[in-house]
Amino acid sequence: MSDRWSDRVEILPISGIGEVRPGDDLAALLSGAGLRDGDVVVVTSKVVSKAEGRVRQAPDRAAAIEEETERVVARRGDLVIAQTRHGFVMAAAGVDASNTEPGTVLLLPEDPDASARRIRAGLGLRVGVIVSDTFGRPWRNGLTDVAIGAAGVRPLDDFRGATDGYGNELNATVTALADEIAAAAELVKGKLSGVPAAIVRGLEHLVTDDDGPGARPLVRPADEDLFRHGSRDVVFARRTIREFSDLPVDPAAVRRAVAAGIAAPAPHHTTPWRFVLVESAATRVKLLDAMRDAWIADLRGDGFSEESIAKRVRRGDVLRNAPYLVVPCLVMEGSHTYRDDRRNASEREMFVVAMGAGVENFLVQLAVEGLGSAWVSSTMFCRPVVREVLDLPASWDPMGCVAVGHAAAAPRRRPPRDASDFIVTR
Repeated sequence: MSDRWSDRVEILPISGIGEVRPGDDLAALLSGAGLRDGDVVVVTSKVVSKAEGRVRQAPDRAAAIEEETERVVARRGDLVIAQTRHGFVMAAAGVDASNTEPGTVLLLPEDPDASARRIRAGLGLRVGVIVSDTFGRPWRNGLTDVAIGAAGVRPLDDFRGATDGYGNELNATVTALADEIAAAAELVKGKLSGVPAAIVRGLEHLVTDDDGPGARPLVRPADEDLFRHGSRDVVFARRTIREFSDLPVDPAAVRRAVAAGIAAPAPHHTTPWRFVLVESAATRVKLLDAMRDAWIADLRGDGFSEESIAKRVRRGDVLRNAPYLVVPCLVMEGSHTYRDDRRNASEREMFVVAMGAGVENFLVQLAVEGLGSAWVSSTMFCRPVVREVLDLPASWDPMGCVAVGHAAAAPRRRPPRDASDFIVTR
């Protein structure tokens, strides 16, 4: 928490820097600006990117955005809101076609905190350095600058646990100091003024002797972000995950996913879904061992070699390595019985479609909860075994098994599919 505040804060533009080229020494360019100990110098990321050679020939800006994107959060037309590998969630993954020569784009600095540290070291003063960039904000029109890199300045003030003037305990107040300084500096920098840096004077109490943690504490981890998936792209958040970390699965998150699953449409106002949560480690092992034995017996009956059987059985490792399993089951309660096989088959198919909708809802909500998943069909091939191990009614049909956990790594990018390839019009 800040221990004292200045009575006066000044914001001074740094002009005369001129066009920055790859290899330029930004500290040298800033050194003649009259900096003093205790100042905070704010430098726009564009000139940092230029000095560091983060300029790309980009006749196709979309390709550059794709390369810089770790995760797509939302799309609207050509606009992409993406998470970069730095953890920033921003338009076009920070790829900028403004204030750069035609036919080129600027990428964000590779490591903005490291950039800020290098500039600070080159200045040789007890100053703070902030690398800023322009962000949009949820639920607000307009843009503002925020800190994407910092050195020698405290990025946050945490007031949680303190009390206000009325004696109320503060439990959520964490002030983004570095972002506020970046936004203030933008008032004298601007987008068209040719002023890429500014001095904020009067905040020496926020300047630190060491480089400090940088801007990293300002970045909310994706798993803690309630809005990490844009509403238009939430379905695409679901990806098949086959490698899981050791992080535990929150059972409450799985139950919320079940609530989404049972919101799916179903025939005749029925509820054909049941979700068996296999939370006991011992039960998971018992189930998977029994399923493996049944699979091996089937493969041997098919005449496969022991080598081929071992290779095929390894496909089930995704379930064995997952920290949590869910077995969705279909129940036909409320279904109609007809006098002919044709309609009875159609009746079951209708319930199976509803079951698939429920499983898809479940998988999508798991992704929204920050959990990875993989739907595996294996329980459908040994239903009697699964019913026996899990002590399920004979009327419950296991419809695959879902491995649930935290992804050990980001999934590989899915090759784009053109929806027109799957559409027939009449």
